[in-house]
Amino acid sequence: MSNLPGSLAEMSVAVLSTADGRAKTALSRWCAAEWTRAREEGERLPIGSFAPPDRPARPDRPELLDPRDVPRRRPGTEAGRIALLHAVAHIELNAVDLHWDIIARFTDTPMPAGFYDDWVKAADEESKHFNLMCDCLEAMGSHYGALPAHAGMWRAAEDTRDDLLARLAVVPMVLEARGLDVTPGMIEVFRKAGAADAVAALETIYAEEVHHVAYGSKWFHFLCGRADADPVVVFHDLVRRHFHGNLKPPFNEEKRAEAGIPPDFYWPLAEAES
Repeated sequence: MSNLPGSLAEMSVAVLSTADGRAKTALSRWCAAEWTRAREEGERLPIGSFAPPDRPARPDRPELLDPRDVPRRRPGTEAGRIALLHAVAHIELNAVDLHWDIIARFTDTPMPAGFYDDWVKAADEESKHFNLMCDCLEAMGSHYGALPAHAGMWRAAEDTRDDLLARLAVVPMVLEARGLDVTPGMIEVFRKAGAADAVAALETIYAEEVHHVAYGSKWFHFLCGRADADPVVVFHDLVRRHFHGNLKPPFNEEKRAEAGIPPDFYWPLAEAES
């Protein structure tokens, strides 16, 4: 890995261009460590400019299906719990690519160094989350790629590829915020099953995803402030234009507030679509 290019954008594209999940996350964590080391030592690692691929590289497995064709998960059985962990692993791998993509794709928008610090840290944590899910799957006799997965995970990236504000609104502030709503229920499923390792892994993910949603909210508000725009109005407009589907209650209002998203952002959208 020592021969990687020196700019953050080029390292981002190297991660996006790596297909195997374990290899992708290993490279992701190495790049994050290099960026963090350079920042701590006062070394000037350039952001650079390097065009990301339209779609990240992916392994041959899992088979990607239309969301309507993905078999329903029944968490009351071990097979259902394996399917649930597999779905989370798939989400986390996509999140790794989404966070490196936001770094490489929007380098033409001047942003403070803290913007890159946040998304590098988020990508590093998502890499850890993917590996935690893979470890749990393997302990249960399965592996990532053993089951079909959702083919639409990259759609939000494609729909917001030309608009940084839209990307922040839809990915961290809608999709990742949804994770805050549903993860407590998943933790309870594995707690009832006595699956201590899965509970610990999901609790780690739950705690750290709050930060990722908060990064989205922070930089969304930063850009709205720079444009002298009302963030609530802008958020509603962007979500209505770029998010496919409803915002579904119940909402985890406590964790959403902790991440900087008050109810006036999401409840009007849910009510408008009900």
